[in-house]
Amino acid sequence: MIKGNKKKETTTTLFLYLLGFLLLWEWLRPVDELTDTGNVYIFLGFLLLCLVISFTKVQMLLGALLKVVYILYFIHRYYFEGSFFQLSWFSQFWDDLILNISYSFQMEWNALTFEFRSLLFFILLWLMAYLIHYWLIIRRQMFIFFFMTLVYITVLDTFTPYEADGAIVRTVVVGFAVMGMLTFHRLVEREAIVKGVSSKGKWGLPLLLMIGASVALGFGGPKAEPIWPDPVPYLTSYSEDSGGGAGGQRVGYGTDDTSLGGPFIGDDTVVYETEVDQRHYWRVETKDIYTGKGWEVSSFDDPVPFTQNDVFPISSFNQEGLEVKELTANVSSVRSYPHIIYPLGLKSVSTENVSYSFRVNEGLEKVYTLEADRTAPLEEYTVSYDIPRYSVTAMKATKSLEEAGLSPEFIYQYTQLPETLPQRVKDLALEITGEQETWFDKARAVERYFGQNGFTYDQIDVAVPGADEDYVDQFLFETLRGYCDNYSTSMVVLLRSVGIPSRWVKGYTEGEYQGPTVSGKRGYTITNNNAHSWVEVYFPEVGWVPFEPTQGFSSNVQLNFDSTTENSTEVETPETEEQPEVERPEEAPEEAASTESSFSWKELWSKMEAGFVKHWKRGLITLSVMGLVAYIAYKLRLKWLPYVLVLIFRFRKKDDDFQRAYLALLKQLDRYGIKRKEHQTLRDYAEYVDYFFSSKDMGTLTSLYERYVYKGTLEEGSWDRTRELWENLIKKTIA
Repeated sequence: MIKGNKKKETTTTLFLYLLGFLLLWEWLRPVDELTDTGNVYIFLGFLLLCLVISFTKVQMLLGALLKVVYILYFIHRYYFEGSFFQLSWFSQFWDDLILNISYSFQMEWNALTFEFRSLLFFILLWLMAYLIHYWLIIRRQMFIFFFMTLVYITVLDTFTPYEADGAIVRTVVVGFAVMGMLTFHRLVEREAIVKGVSSKGKWGLPLLLMIGASVALGFGGPKAEPIWPDPVPYLTSYSEDSGGGAGGQRVGYGTDDTSLGGPFIGDDTVVYETEVDQRHYWRVETKDIYTGKGWEVSSFDDPVPFTQNDVFPISSFNQEGLEVKELTANVSSVRSYPHIIYPLGLKSVSTENVSYSFRVNEGLEKVYTLEADRTAPLEEYTVSYDIPRYSVTAMKATKSLEEAGLSPEFIYQYTQLPETLPQRVKDLALEITGEQETWFDKARAVERYFGQNGFTYDQIDVAVPGADEDYVDQFLFETLRGYCDNYSTSMVVLLRSVGIPSRWVKGYTEGEYQGPTVSGKRGYTITNNNAHSWVEVYFPEVGWVPFEPTQGFSSNVQLNFDSTTENSTEVETPETEEQPEVERPEEAPEEAASTESSFSWKELWSKMEAGFVKHWKRGLITLSVMGLVAYIAYKLRLKWLPYVLVLIFRFRKKDDDFQRAYLALLKQLDRYGIKRKEHQTLRDYAEYVDYFFSSKDMGTLTSLYERYVYKGTLEEGSWDRTRELWENLIKKTIA
């Protein structure tokens, strides 16, 4: 009998750990979707290992040793070379650890390396796993963590592209189940109730019905429109301009780069709006001649013309040794620029206006837009491009210019340096790369150099080189302070000093996220503040590869460290240079604790527990009736929900309400069974709806909605004129 009870206790504890693991999983799901972090399953496996060690009650020192070995093994696997059992890599890791700890004390967060960031994330997960064990087994209370999980996913749902509908449902179901089981255990321990099938059934059945009824009501009930405005524009409106100062130049794209340096004034003027599948940098042009003061172009050959949907005349990759994924992006130009922005790996450009064509300057790699053979701005266009995964094995195959097999003209163009370049710049380049053998390792060493040697990102206190000073030399040895132009130019010069072909690229970062678009892509707004410059290095086996030396930025380049097994993406969420850090008020834990203790939650919860135990039959009947009503309402929602929608929007007069009404119509059509196919445009979907209902109403509404999306406003009275069409379609979905 005792063995049977122990077996039941073990099964219950295992189930609690499983539910705790599911709650922790909800914290990791957004990391995989919102960031470019690779191999999230490694962190998920670490969480599982921690909970298994706690469940099996492994001796503390042995459990800690297993966790440390797990962490070190995977850090070695993705950031270091050679055998795991060699001490050389650990010595390097230890030095890196000490360096990052010093950065932490100096609050230089942008200088932290990826190895250290991964270590911190492992430690965080270790602590979270222990807290789950503490709350589940020792305290028998889980509300705080359940509440924190809900807040976490709802905040992400509000401010990021993460869709948390399913996450909220899963969290509510798991959280209520855990809290119900823990409450039962506390009651058993406090009231000395005999555990058995009867007592568990009396508690468990109402719990299951309550959870089921809550989920059913949540799915079936009508959803009211938000009563508060979108908080994101309100919050961002208070951010200050990045940089600025009297006499400073205004930030943004410019064509003259012959004299770099000096402060700039922030400018949040919108220049582009984009719809993309994943964030990336936008190129405008490249330059290859460093003068000691800035950049020029070696040649202005006749531009190469090409038409819409033609293959882009300039290839950036060696397709034979590269894994690529083809994507498309939509660009709306707010400013009248006679050129386009495009990602590295451009394949073609298209637009609805057939009179437009393009030409590209091979020296600049700048794409101009033409209408009737004359340069003219293009408002909207679509670019098709390849996103590559660069094989580190392939890039490490090149160790010298002699074995690279490049033409003398190419080598001269992309390793050019002025004769006036100070010798100490070349000596520094040799010092940084002296222990590295391959071009890739040397490029990485230079890229990391700026984050480990006291350099400071600054937009204001930035020097301008004198008549006898070199721009790069001044930054590397005197000021150690600057913004993207300083970092990117210095990296190109250092690489060229050791014979590695590289070039300077300018354009824009991905911009500021605005939310998901109607097309299912992610919407971004690019302002003048997003103007940026970075580096591209040439590797014969793969082509041009972007590098990002500027502190606080990441070009989102995907690196495959093991071409035969897994892809490891090394990226970092960019902290764009144009956005100043917003100071957040520090929390006051003592005050919060006193507030919580002053409120009689404990007494209230005790009364609720006693009420449930005493009146569980009445509660069961009530929940059963509620569940049945919710189930019937959910099943019959197509009969009553259209009337509710019509009633909600009938008294709305503003033209801006049309957007909400149209989106509500799309959801209702989906419920009715008229599904919109993946990648299907709104116009094609509208044609299908009109064909289904034998009308033209959906096409009219969709045309008006597209004008609203692209222009941001509607003509006065548009909603009043189309309300009847909208109501007709809504009523046709009544089943």
